[in-house]
Amino acid sequence: MTTTTAPPSTLRPATGVPSSGDTTAEDPGGLVSGRPGYARASLALLAAGLASFNALYCTQALMPTLTAQMGATPAQASLTVSAATGVLAIAILPVSVLSEHFGRGRLMTISAMAAVIVGLLLPLSPSLGWLVAGRALQGLLVAGVPATAMAWLSQEIHPRCLPRAMGLYVAGNTVGGLLGRLIPSGVLQFAGWRPALGIDMAFALACTVAMVTLMPAERRFRPKALRLGPELRTMARQWADHRLAGLFGIGFIFMGVFVSLYDFLGYRLTARFGLPPSLIGLIFLLYLFGTLASARAGHLSAQRGRGTAMLIGAAMAVIGMPLAASGLLWLALPGVALFTYGFFTVHSVASGWVGALAPMARGEASGTYLACYYLGSSILGYLSGHVMHTFGWSGLVMWLVLLILVGCALAAMVAHSAREARA
Repeated sequence: MTTTTAPPSTLRPATGVPSSGDTTAEDPGGLVSGRPGYARASLALLAAGLASFNALYCTQALMPTLTAQMGATPAQASLTVSAATGVLAIAILPVSVLSEHFGRGRLMTISAMAAVIVGLLLPLSPSLGWLVAGRALQGLLVAGVPATAMAWLSQEIHPRCLPRAMGLYVAGNTVGGLLGRLIPSGVLQFAGWRPALGIDMAFALACTVAMVTLMPAERRFRPKALRLGPELRTMARQWADHRLAGLFGIGFIFMGVFVSLYDFLGYRLTARFGLPPSLIGLIFLLYLFGTLASARAGHLSAQRGRGTAMLIGAAMAVIGMPLAASGLLWLALPGVALFTYGFFTVHSVASGWVGALAPMARGEASGTYLACYYLGSSILGYLSGHVMHTFGWSGLVMWLVLLILVGCALAAMVAHSAREARA
């Protein structure tokens, strides 16, 4: 889930795996603003972000309804999100390697279209098990977009014009993920979860058709031999660097907590405040605080240093979580907003720091970080459902605060190691 314009050397939330083999650095050519193809390429990637991240999070706002209508526990309902993000986490690294051989643009279009076609079939699921299985398949198929999009832009767009094009793609990720929650929750006001999911997937289909129609042919792609073994060995060696390992752990924990909060917030708002699904869906607008946080994270890092900036974001998350648990709506909503701002501050700093610590293997390091990021969403999101079902909302909040404190300890360790490395 990403929120702001990112320079090509960094990884923002939910963007993708930058390729360590891009030719942009050696060949400064590529599409330029105002020339044929640039606008089409930028808009195609905007549509790709809208379609893929809409599809990825299309069931999150439906979870309380799935519990009520299908007799599922919160943990079982959360599998409709965790299955998609978990399979995506496993697939994103090998898919990024395959794209170096078969072509990023081709893989991206096939991936987006296949994921949406599966999504259009999801409302026909006869049981929760079939829905979860379909979501897992959707997560596998959609992996081609975040795995290749940033590298495709870096390959096809001139470096001078790349930040703007990258920003459009990132905006598509943010808005796509947001609409994946807002559209279904709005439809729930007058229909069940099946029409809600179908209408949302129809929107994703329209975005995918726009992407396929607009995307220009790759002009600068050079196929490479498949080298999965060396890539995996490089990624394994990176875990020996305790700073990188700490950042991987931070991505895992903070994304897991973030998704857990938004997964089960709807249950709390329904039980405690009696809000209807349409109003609960609007809570996801607080996600836009992440846009502001990501935009300011770079400035904060430049002023205070990456370690301090990350600790500030972690502290905001720690403070925001208990406020989010409040029985007063006027305290709970600012608490969610504060937590969201803190999470995106941590995530923006950490993801960019990964690339800086591995300049000779930036693609592999960023790919590992992204895999940990989505694994946290899947594993911790599912475990949090069991905590919610067993111990209620208060138990869930205590569990999430404990996880955040572990993340804070990792952030402090990475910051301390960075200071020692400079000394």
